[in-house]
Amino acid sequence: MVVAQQEIPLYSGPIPNSKPGANREKVEGNHSYSLVSQPTLTIFLPSGGSKGAVVVCPGGGYTHLAMGHEGLEIAKMLNEAGYAAFVLKYRLPNDETMVDKTIGPLQDAQRAIQVVRERAKEWGVDAGKVGIMGFSAGGHLASTAGTHFGTAVIDNKSGVSLRPDFMILMYPVISFSDSIGHRGSRDALIGKSPAADKVQLYSNELQVTAAAPPAFIVHSEDDKTVQVANSIHMYESLLHNGVPAEMHLYAKGGHGYGLHNSTTTDQWSERLINWLNGLLAGK
Repeated sequence: MVVAQQEIPLYSGPIPNSKPGANREKVEGNHSYSLVSQPTLTIFLPSGGSKGAVVVCPGGGYTHLAMGHEGLEIAKMLNEAGYAAFVLKYRLPNDETMVDKTIGPLQDAQRAIQVVRERAKEWGVDAGKVGIMGFSAGGHLASTAGTHFGTAVIDNKSGVSLRPDFMILMYPVISFSDSIGHRGSRDALIGKSPAADKVQLYSNELQVTAAAPPAFIVHSEDDKTVQVANSIHMYESLLHNGVPAEMHLYAKGGHGYGLHNSTTTDQWSERLINWLNGLLAGK
């Protein structure tokens, strides 16, 4: 049961990398947000203390955010399992609202991790058990946070660690390569004619090192939106670098199903909680 819920601005002062302008944010349907330029963090704290904290990044191709089934519903599941959840409404890349749209979402992901660690005592979480979770393009953002943490794109004078303690990647966009990348997410983040070095930089299977956090990955083989090869290549790269990883592939399910893959009675959320419990028990 969710016993606390509060939405706070992600930044206490001016939003970095932003251009002045009116807030044109829109929300439709099941909490689907577009034109997000004012990032927030919505806090869900479990009763009886938390076993860890998860920053949740909904998907939407970097053009909208599926805040309902890939945000709020996920937070409820995590709370019921004893985990604090922080749903991130991150800025969507836009040349009209950002000086450099390629780093805008990553700034918000790094800031979310920073805020949770800075206020960990207040929220009853362990600053050493803070991970990130993302769906589809939110999975690209989560994997970017998990592989680019060595380069701070926000102000971090206090030296808070921006490395997530774990990554949870749900049918994630990982690669921006021509062969397996999701073109819509790539176009939105780095443009329709990106330089080769930008494509490589944001193809996160190429950015894994031995310092990357442990990962839990879920994908469906029949995903026609984001090829399952994204997850397979990421898993192989993690293994090659000696990073603990667990991957679950389903034969069917397609894309964007959130908690409920209707093609199977197996619940990926149960497998995730088992993995998280085991991972964090030893920390």
